Formats: sequence, C-alpha cells, structure tokens
Amino acid sequence: MSSPSSRPHAGPRSSGPSGQVPVGLILRGLLLLTMMVGLVAALHYYLGVRLVSDPGLAQPWAGLGWSVLWLGFLSIPAAMASTRMKHSWKEQALHWGGMLWMGVFGLLLTATVVADGVGWVWGLVGPVPLLAQNKALAVVGVVVPATLFAFRTARSPARVERVTVPVKGLGAGLSGMKVVQISDIHIGPTLDRRFMQRVVDQVNALQPDVVAVTGDLVDGGVSRLRDEVAPLAGLRAPLGVYYVTGNHEYYHGGAAWSAEVARLGLTVLDNAHRVVERGGSRLTVAGVTDLEGGRMDPSHACRPDVALAGAPAGVPRLLLAHQPRAAMLARDLGVDLQLSGHTHGGQLFPFMFFVKLQQPVIQGLATIAGVRVYTHRGTGYWGPPLRLGPAPEIAELTLVSA
Repeated sequence: MSSPSSRPHAGPRSSGPSGQVPVGLILRGLLLLTMMVGLVAALHYYLGVRLVSDPGLAQPWAGLGWSVLWLGFLSIPAAMASTRMKHSWKEQALHWGGMLWMGVFGLLLTATVVADGVGWVWGLVGPVPLLAQNKALAVVGVVVPATLFAFRTARSPARVERVTVPVKGLGAGLSGMKVVQISDIHIGPTLDRRFMQRVVDQVNALQPDVVAVTGDLVDGGVSRLRDEVAPLAGLRAPLGVYYVTGNHEYYHGGAAWSAEVARLGLTVLDNAHRVVERGGSRLTVAGVTDLEGGRMDPSHACRPDVALAGAPAGVPRLLLAHQPRAAMLARDLGVDLQLSGHTHGGQLFPFMFFVKLQQPVIQGLATIAGVRVYTHRGTGYWGPPLRLGPAPEIAELTLVSA
C-alpha cells in the first residue's frame, strides 16, 4: 500500500501567467539555430568534397551525390518543422526521412574525419595511389552496414537489465522489492501506440512492485499524442506507478503532460513524495521536475528539498529525477538511490563522448555527489531511429537490505 506525503501532487501548474516561453529564451534559441544550420551546411559541403569531388566521380554520379547530400541537409529542418503539421502520412514521411538522414549524416561525418586522419598518416610515408577513391569507398563500406545494424537495434524490444541494489535501512518487508524503470520513451512521429503497448507489456511481465517512469515520455503535445500514450494506463504495480517530467515534456507543455499522465492513473511527482509500505517496512518515493523545467516556468524548478520536505526520518529514500546531475541538488538530503535517464547511453557512437561533457554519468550504477544514481539508457530513442552501441533498456532493480 502507499500513503500520501505531506506534499501531495496538487495537479498541474500553469506554465506562467500567459503560458508563453520568455522572449529572451526564444531569441537565444533562434541565434543558436542559425549557427547550427550554418555549421551543418558547411559539414555537408565537406562531405561532398571528400566523397564526391575528390574521388573524381563522373556525371551523372557526381550530380546525384551532391543532390543526395543537399536533399539530406534540407530534410533535417523539414523533419523538425513537420512536428507542427497536421498528423498525416506526409508528416510521417518527412520526419522519418529527416531523422534517418540526421543519423546517417553523423555516421558519414565521423567515418570521413577518421578516413582523413588515416589518409594524412599514410601521406607522411609517401604518395598513396587512389587515396581519395579508397577513402570514399571505405567510408561508404563502413556506414551502410553500421546504419542497418543501428536501425535494427533501435527498433528491437528493449533489453531487460537486472541490477541488485543494497539499501541501508530497508526493512525486511520491502527487501527484495522490484522497481522497474522505463525512461526516455519519446513517443512521437516514429514511435507510436504499438511501441508504447509493447513496453507496457514487457514491464507488466516482470511483475514489478513499483514502476518508475523517469521522463522524456513524448516528443509532441497532448492533443497530438494523447491516444499514442494511452497504453500507459495499463501499467500495474501494487506499490504504485510513478512519473516525473523530462526536459522534452517542457518543449510541448509540461503542465499539460503532467495532467494527462495523472488522468491515465499514474502518480505524478512534481517535487513531491509518497511513502509506500509493505510488511511493516516503509520506503519514501520522491520525484522532481526536470532541471530544464525552471527555465520554462520558475514554478517548475527542480527542487529535491521541496520533494522531500516532511518525509519521515529514518525511512530509506528513492528519488526519481530525469537527469543524473540532479543528484548534485540532493547531496545533503539523505537520498539512498536516484533513478535517472536522459543520456540514452549516448545512443549513437560517437555522441556518447559529448554526452559525458553534459552529464557526470552515461549509464549504469554510479555515485554522484555522494548519491548513488542509476542512469538508464532509455527505452526508446530521440531523433534518428538508430542506436549504435547502447541498446534500449528496461531496468529491473531489486532493492535489498544492506
């Protein structure tokens, strides 16, 4: 059974007096977007030089190669803009094409840079016949099978990762309890209701005591995706199904998504907690809004101190927080275990190395600022329907007495 905290969830809060994003944030976003578009265009030109011009492709192959690159470049903003279109097969096609190209572009760029580096080293030894042609062939020969493998991995059922976590002070009545965590599902143009239902079925088959949904559930607004996420209502756990927001909810109406998830029967922990009990043993389950929430609306600031205010002393504490680095705000609050996501485990090689610059942990169990944190690789994917390296995950964490 579970008992309400001293700070029960009081329903969704508004995203500000007017519900609008601050003008300064919009202007900064437009500036960043302009810079990114220019950079991506320059990188597409670099690929064209290396893969089309330098190898000396004859017409019509040279024209075809450049056309593919520039159409690919245009497909990326078209895919992003398509999320504002009316839901249709055209919107689906634009999004699929642009997001798939985004992933292929990243792989092509990585392979081309590596090939250039290898070619430069070879050139130090002496002239290499047909170097440009061989580099281009090597890049294509690596990227094509890598893309196929990454697509298959991303679209396959999530792998169940089983982890046992000792928790100090956990009573005998709760020792051995199973917490099943799903995160970063990203229901949207390429992941739909069927995918959501498959995840729910996988989770229920594990017979969890608690289910934790740790944010980035969607990539779209409630009116667009309400039916796609409806299978969430089928999640079953005797000690509760809990949800916290991720940064992507705030791009599409964080308060509205909190309300919709609550309507589906999940317990939304917007800087709040519950106390669950079994066999005379208790566990505090707390949750916070995402770190990005406060930028959109100050009332949605991530506040672990508020979430745990009034939590019973001497009772172990489980904190749900979308981003691993939220642990830095909880370092002095007696949290025994934090469950997070956000990183996708890097999702697509070599981007995991860049994720490390933004988050202290990419995946798995680690300690951040004195807090033990389990970082989930994500159950779905964001953007490109590709996963090269980290497979999608459903985490089954068994809590035992330390």
